[in-house]
Amino acid sequence: MRCILVFGIVGLGLMGGSFAKAIRKYNVSTKIIGYDLSKNNQKEALELNLVDELCNIEDLKQCDVVILAIPVDAIIAFLPNLIGCKKETTIIDFGSTKELIVKNIPKEIKSNYIPAHPMTGTEKFGPSAAIDNLYENKIMVLCDIEKCEESHKTKAIDIFTKINMNLVFMDSKEHDVHACFISHLPHALSFSLANTVMSHEDPQNIISLAAGGFKDMSRIAKSSPAMWTDVFRQNKKNLLEAIELYEEQLSLFKSMIKEDKYDEVYALIKKANTLHKIL
Repeated sequence: MRCILVFGIVGLGLMGGSFAKAIRKYNVSTKIIGYDLSKNNQKEALELNLVDELCNIEDLKQCDVVILAIPVDAIIAFLPNLIGCKKETTIIDFGSTKELIVKNIPKEIKSNYIPAHPMTGTEKFGPSAAIDNLYENKIMVLCDIEKCEESHKTKAIDIFTKINMNLVFMDSKEHDVHACFISHLPHALSFSLANTVMSHEDPQNIISLAAGGFKDMSRIAKSSPAMWTDVFRQNKKNLLEAIELYEEQLSLFKSMIKEDKYDEVYALIKKANTLHKIL
């Protein structure tokens, strides 16, 4: 693949900023321009040297690669702005859902488009949350790439390979089912756990008694409300089915404990332990 000259990154927070760090580290790009609606994000991104300069939409259309690192609803709303981009411009979104985004790609840019989902992140957001090595040795899921032109497919694979990511390929519908169980459901549970505890414990008890287990499970409850509201809206059907399955498991635990069936509780926990052999 030829040397990539210009990356345009839309969204200069954790994901976009960390990606800018990655492509700088591995010399994938000679120039990075950034687009963000937040004036604070623009200022921080420049101060942190995440981007070389800020840009407008017309500038993005001239880039070799455009990365959409914004909430999933915002991705869909933004896509029409990229109609008229160069035929050589590869457009890649980092959305946590894929099927609805794919359905809303304008026909004018379908052949340029790579739907992707980096399986990485933290509970923090904003340009100051950007960190080195966020993407390194992490999974990048590429969806429906048989629908784009070969040159864009090759370019995307080359980029993610150069920054040391591991690639997985699947269709967008399949992705949303799997991402729901692995990512979306855990976030829903963490938000629910945090609200349950705050409804029944005073802050002092939370501070003094919260140990590793609670901190581990509640950590992602600090994640962006805007981002995750959009994800839950877009993946509503899969999320509701996953919550129902989880409720069945929780009800099973509840009934076993209620009926003093602790041998069965032990067996259920033992079965759950096997997950870590897979991980």
